[in-house]
Amino acid sequence: MEETADVLLSFLPAKQQEACRFGMERFTALSRRLEWLSVRVLLYTILKEEKDIAYTVEGKPFLADRSSFISISHTRGYVALALSKSGPLGIDIEQYGKKVHRVADRFVRPDEFVCPFLGDDTWSLLLHWSAKEAVYKRMEHPGADFCKFRLLPFVPQKQGTFCVQEEMTALRRQFEVGYQIHSDFVLTWTLT
Repeated sequence: MEETADVLLSFLPAKQQEACRFGMERFTALSRRLEWLSVRVLLYTILKEEKDIAYTVEGKPFLADRSSFISISHTRGYVALALSKSGPLGIDIEQYGKKVHRVADRFVRPDEFVCPFLGDDTWSLLLHWSAKEAVYKRMEHPGADFCKFRLLPFVPQKQGTFCVQEEMTALRRQFEVGYQIHSDFVLTWTLT
């Protein structure tokens, strides 16, 4: 996100511009305002019509008219949005950073294989975190423990797919996750 709020607002119809100006006021940080506004611009750009985003008590976004399922993610300077008419989905974006190493024990299980990408295991740790976040959003199951998700072994490439097994429910479902590694971030999304 390099655009100003005024530039982003210019992509929206006049009525929605006014509503968004008002909606942004609830955030004090400029970065958070721009993220919030960028999501609405992306949604309008994709659907070519105004849609209201509402939130569950847990904070999960949904389209107020229930016309599609939605998933939203943002990280310093980036926003990701996914829509589906067929069912729930999850998307996550994480900016590259070494901080993920300090908290890896909270989401990487001892039985998971962390294979470095281009000699850097930070990318793999980010993929583990991001994929589990995307699956958590897809599952619609409150109170997720990321150590109850297990990534099946894979060798990271610039883009591809891998599977995540959830072990929180009796169903123990397996989800296919798509991913892309960019120079500054990883992006993951559920395919099933």
